[in-house]
Amino acid sequence: MNIASYIDHTILKPTTTVAEVERLCGEAKEYKFAAVCVPPYYVLEAKKLLEDTDVKVATVVGFPFGYSTITAKIEELLLAIELGADELDVVHNIAAMKNGDWDYLEKEIAACTEVVHEAGRKIKVIVESGVMNVEELIACCNLYAPLGIDFMKTSTGYAEHGASTEAVKLMRAYLPESIQIKASGGIRDYAFAKELIDAGANRLGCSASLKIVSEQVTVNR
Repeated sequence: MNIASYIDHTILKPTTTVAEVERLCGEAKEYKFAAVCVPPYYVLEAKKLLEDTDVKVATVVGFPFGYSTITAKIEELLLAIELGADELDVVHNIAAMKNGDWDYLEKEIAACTEVVHEAGRKIKVIVESGVMNVEELIACCNLYAPLGIDFMKTSTGYAEHGASTEAVKLMRAYLPESIQIKASGGIRDYAFAKELIDAGANRLGCSASLKIVSEQVTVNR
C-alpha cells in the first residue's frame, strides 16, 4: 500500500498564504498525493500549479460549520467549479441534523450533488461525525446513500473530535461500496492513518502528510 495515493494534502487555516499553497502543491506533485485541499480563494492558483499532473484540486463549501443556506452553498459550488475544482467537500447543515430536520438535509445534499455531478465533478459530504451519536451517523448514511454522493467525509478538522476508526467502520457498514469514505481531522501519524484505511477509509484528509509518508518508509524498511 502506497499511503500517499490515499491522501488529500490539506491546508485550510484562515491565514493560509500563497507561498504555503505553492509549497503544498509542490509537495503533492513530488509525493503524488491524490489531491490537494485548499480554501476556495486558492483554487485557481492550485489548478495552475498542478496543471499536467494527476493531482486533483479539492476545496470546501459551507466550511466549517455548514449552516449557510442551500442557495449560498450552490453559489459557492458553482464558483469553485468555474475556477476548476475537481472535488467539492461540502459541510452538511449540522444545525439541521441536530434538530432532526431530515427533509431539509435531503433537499440540501440532493441539490448540491446535482450541481456537482452535472459539472462532472465529485462531491464529498462532511457530516462532522465527532459531534454525532451513532443513531445520527447511521441516519445520515441512510439518507445520503440514495442521493449518489461520491464520498462521505468524517470531519472538518475544526470540531473537538476528528476522525475515528469507529466512525469509519460504522459508515462502511451502512454505506454501499459505491460511496467512498474520507477520514479527516487529527490524522497525524502513519499508524492512525493505516488504522483508518483498514477500517474502510478510501481517502485521508491530512496536513501532516509528509510525516505520515516518511513514517511509512521507516516502518517498511
